Amino acid sequence: MVLEVAEIKITPGQEQAFKDAYRGAREFVLASPGLRSMRMTQGVETPTRFVLLIEWDSVEAHEQGFRETDRFPKWREAIGPYFSQPPLVEHFNDLD
Repeated sequence: MVLEVAEIKITPGQEQAFKDAYRGAREFVLASPGLRSMRMTQGVETPTRFVLLIEWDSVEAHEQGFRETDRFPKWREAIGPYFSQPPLVEHFNDLD
């Protein structure tokens, strides 16, 4: 299992529009094989900062099972207009 962590910074004043867009577009990610869980969080001190946490079976499940499909452009088209900068996306492994 790997954890995808995406730090997303939203244009100030667009927080609610982003949350609405996310709720409508998350189905594109949820339909991906190898997805275990998905959760979006919003900063308390910095409400324009969101962190997306997705558990995948593997990095390949994320990259091939989602990013290389027609669902990824639909996902980005829905939420991308609210980004103030490109998201920082990294994968993490649990410590044993």
